[in-house]
Amino acid sequence: MIVAASTSCISGEPLADIFDRLVDLEYTSAELVIGEHGVVSPSQIAEQHDTIVQLRRSLRRIVPVAIFFDVEPESPEYLEQFSAACQLAKDCKIAAITAHAAVPGTPFNEEIDRLRELVKIGIYHGVVVGVATESGRITETPETVVSLCKHVKGLGVTLDPSHYIFNLSKPKDYESILPYACHVRLRDTTQKQFQTQIGQGVVDFGRLVTLLNNLEYRRALCVDLAPIPNVDQSAELRKMRLLLESSL
Repeated sequence: MIVAASTSCISGEPLADIFDRLVDLEYTSAELVIGEHGVVSPSQIAEQHDTIVQLRRSLRRIVPVAIFFDVEPESPEYLEQFSAACQLAKDCKIAAITAHAAVPGTPFNEEIDRLRELVKIGIYHGVVVGVATESGRITETPETVVSLCKHVKGLGVTLDPSHYIFNLSKPKDYESILPYACHVRLRDTTQKQFQTQIGQGVVDFGRLVTLLNNLEYRRALCVDLAPIPNVDQSAELRKMRLLLESSL
């Protein structure tokens, strides 16, 4: 397993500067967020493709290992933009791309067909597609996630434990989806706060790492920390990296 950081952890800076900041914090791997609020706009993937590929080739101390495709499934240019993101992943030697699931109320068979199309695109480009576990989407229950993976051959899961803890009377057991994990996004969380300062939440990082290790998971543990007012973001990112590395 490797410890990575999402580009969303540092906002308002060019991609090259974000990578430099992460290197200063001693991260060696990163997740590239593509979205309207990400470091790359989905409508500008093709335009920025060559620049990002050249940046990737020039990097020596940090390597992009995953893409988070932060675009809503109902977007009119979704498949075109997703294909462009997969092409970027291929050219940057990025192994996994994460996509949002549909919202509750979407017909299950319709979502199966959509995810099959995404996996087909991913396979064409040699990229593993993972569906994100998120509250407010059909992946908000581990049982549905397992069912999706059983119906869509080749589909992986991007596990985000916070969504199975926050705002629930009792945290959900997500162990059943771990065999399908292709990416993991992490922060500390309580049932009342989606993100807390490191060490103030209830996420059992050590147990999660042990379970993943038993399944021979060899991909990223990606730190995804939004800035908290009056809290030193660099210190939080550093603490999270050290915490995860000490668990490996």
